[in-house]
Amino acid sequence: MKRRKVEIYDTTLRDGTQGEGINYTVRDKLAVAQKLDDLGVSVIEGGWPGSNPRDAAFFEGIRKIRLRSATIAAFGSTVRPGKAPSADANLRALLEAETPVVTIVAKTWDFHVREDLRIELDENLELISKTIAFLKKRVERVILDAEHFFDGFAADGEYALACLRAAADAGVDLLCLCDTRGGSLPAAIGDATRAALALAVPVGIHCHDDSGLAVANSLAAVEAGAVQVQGTINGFGERCGNANLCTLIPDLQLKMNYRCLDPQQLQRLTEVSRFCAELANVELERRLPYVGRAAFAHKGGLHVAAVRKNRATYEHIDPALLGNEQRVLVSDLSGRSNVVSKAEQFGIDVEGRHDELASLLSHLKDLEHSGFQFEGADASFELLMRKNLHPFQRFFKLVGFRVIDEKRSDEGDTGCEATVMIEGPDGVVEHTAAQGNGPVNALDRALRKALTKFYPSIEKLQLHDYKVRVLDGQAGTESRVRVLIESGDGEDRWGTVGVSHNVVEASWQALVDSVVYKLLKDERIGARKPGAARRAKPIRARRGAA
Repeated sequence: MKRRKVEIYDTTLRDGTQGEGINYTVRDKLAVAQKLDDLGVSVIEGGWPGSNPRDAAFFEGIRKIRLRSATIAAFGSTVRPGKAPSADANLRALLEAETPVVTIVAKTWDFHVREDLRIELDENLELISKTIAFLKKRVERVILDAEHFFDGFAADGEYALACLRAAADAGVDLLCLCDTRGGSLPAAIGDATRAALALAVPVGIHCHDDSGLAVANSLAAVEAGAVQVQGTINGFGERCGNANLCTLIPDLQLKMNYRCLDPQQLQRLTEVSRFCAELANVELERRLPYVGRAAFAHKGGLHVAAVRKNRATYEHIDPALLGNEQRVLVSDLSGRSNVVSKAEQFGIDVEGRHDELASLLSHLKDLEHSGFQFEGADASFELLMRKNLHPFQRFFKLVGFRVIDEKRSDEGDTGCEATVMIEGPDGVVEHTAAQGNGPVNALDRALRKALTKFYPSIEKLQLHDYKVRVLDGQAGTESRVRVLIESGDGEDRWGTVGVSHNVVEASWQALVDSVVYKLLKDERIGARKPGAARRAKPIRARRGAA
């Protein structure tokens, strides 16, 4: 049986940017459009050219980029009451965007026509008809976004369908039914979609997530016969967001056997999800289905033991189909399987080392009990494993550090200075000082300054995120704190952790782990290069060395 094709219409660059905290520059929008084209999206809605200069600049810029498969759509509204289409500035801007697809939003709920447009119901039908007819003579493809269609169908089904019929009679290419308030349920979506299909024009679906059902409602519409789904990457959008294409596409393709993307394109979905979040400078929800960092993460010992035997025991699909990966977490809930799995991931041989593994697991649970958490600190856990199972040569030894915070008046800024003394390779001691905008920043700068002489690659190390959590708040300012640091070097990112009653000490622990992990990573890369020589000989392992 031939799989039915469902067209993917992405509105991340228009509806998605209406979401709180989602902002893209023109350059960002062009980059996202190219990523969506690589993904295999059929239609990319670039924005509303008549509403702001940024969208107008996007349409000008996208014309200079050769897309492989996607077509660009411009978005606008029906002609204003009392205007001729040829004299309407909004419609002129749509034509000037020179896109092969134009999507027009129109009111289909009698309540909105009366309360928002403040015109007669028949006049709204005329606006829809003459707008579509005008555009059809000048544009390759015209889509109607039937705003509030499902609310309108529930209130006055005859009028909602009359709005669709006005567009159909004027030659519209597709009728996209919008659950604009996001309050409909799947059964109602299915019934209304089937009613719309009676007009013998292809139907699409555009859902918002105000009831948490945008994906489910979109699937119901496709089951009823819709041939296009509209949504956004990561569900970005106004209020609670739009239907999340990163969930919707796999559901359609992997669960319901529809054709949306080529399998090779589907493997880019996780990459595109993270790219769009990174460019918008927002933290991606870890628990997003299919593409989230936690989507295929296993923590419980029984779960890990099972997936090591057969991943299908706890994974409903292979994460590689979406470009994601299985992750095993370690915590006080971990069993031996968790530790063995992480050792394999890190390339550490643990064959036949049952007693040492048991000791490591016991040590891990003690650390977790004292406040350490390794779920977001894989780098610290790898270093812990190597120290316990495969001791490696250390890169430097701390002789001592001092941090001075100084504030001279209520109005003045706080000054911070850190001094660090380390013993590097061959017993060479470096004593450096640096200022920073806080104790951790000053320590970071001083440590880098001391290490750069021995390990120049440390200059590439960047701290991306820094989090502090109070672990036992009842103790007030005497509480233990946990510090999580996320670092990177332009190629990879990794997390490290520290715990102490002293926030500076906890930060130092996490900071040193980050630095050591970077140096260890560079050493492994250097060892893989033929003829590579070490830049500096590390000091021998000793107590208190890093």
